Amino acid sequence: MSLSPAERFARLRLARTDRIGPVTFAQLIGRYGSAASALAALPDLVRKSGAASTPPPVEAVERELAAGEAIGARLLVLGDAGYPEMLAALDPPPPILWTRGRADLLNQPAVAIVGARIASAGGQRIARGLAQQLGQAGHVVVSGMARGIDAAAHEGSLPTGTVAVLGGGVNDIYPPEHADLYARLTDQGCIVSESPVGARAQARDFPRRNRIISGLSRGVVVVEAEIRSGSLITARLAAEQGRDVFAVPGSPLDPRARGPNELLRQGAILCEGIEDIDRAFDTLRTLREPAADQMRFDGDIDDAFLDRVAALLSPTPTPRDEIARALNTPVSQVAAALLELSLTGRAELLPGGLASV
Repeated sequence: MSLSPAERFARLRLARTDRIGPVTFAQLIGRYGSAASALAALPDLVRKSGAASTPPPVEAVERELAAGEAIGARLLVLGDAGYPEMLAALDPPPPILWTRGRADLLNQPAVAIVGARIASAGGQRIARGLAQQLGQAGHVVVSGMARGIDAAAHEGSLPTGTVAVLGGGVNDIYPPEHADLYARLTDQGCIVSESPVGARAQARDFPRRNRIISGLSRGVVVVEAEIRSGSLITARLAAEQGRDVFAVPGSPLDPRARGPNELLRQGAILCEGIEDIDRAFDTLRTLREPAADQMRFDGDIDDAFLDRVAALLSPTPTPRDEIARALNTPVSQVAAALLELSLTGRAELLPGGLASV
């Protein structure tokens, strides 16, 4: 069943509301059945909890849609027929995506290649060659359009299909010297972003960007990376999402080999060529969209119950069913309380039904 234009608009508006990230968005949809109903209920939740979660004005959402239309970008909303199946299988999925170019690539088998921005010539050659081989074998190659390994991966797979996931808006060309690569990606490949059109990338945007890179892909290949790098964050997210993690080994004398070598110590799959990826993929693993969360609760949550739930939270993520057992209360009621606490900043909702302070 396709979403109505009004519901698509409401989902974009809800996604752009302060304090509402992907987890809270999914729980609001689960509780109220639609974004339109969630937006209608939000004033009461805000008034009751004293939260500052106010949806943006309708005019602001209209401006974002107009900006996307002006550059020929396409909006994909969670629930749309064209929304990527691999991302829909995440817990939780990104509520909205802006795309430029061939959005059909987002629903084709994909492998991500990531690595160091200051990459060696050899590392770039490996990334480019591996991307070319993956493309010839029918895989779309996903990366982040950064300098070094990312750019080499896109270059190697442009003729067969490649996706660049950006931290800023889909028209934020970064780094600036990749303007030519960006133009070819919009023509032959696909540009994707969760950020509003026109937004400039901020540091906080890159973990979300990395989560989409791994989420779109069946596996992630790390070619070169230092121990503390975004590439290793992408690899960790891939493992959490049930994706295969591959690492290209390197010399212990090269600091850029420390990341992949550490991943291998942790159980990543050794990758010296496409044969290693094919061998891993021969083990069939199916990722499906999770079943709808049956967390609807229609009763009222009083302040005393909110305080009892809040008292059980700590910096260590706690499962909501564990809180429900401690309070001898239905999980749906606890989920509703956590949702309200998250709107006031008293709780943080995490994937997998977890919450913390």
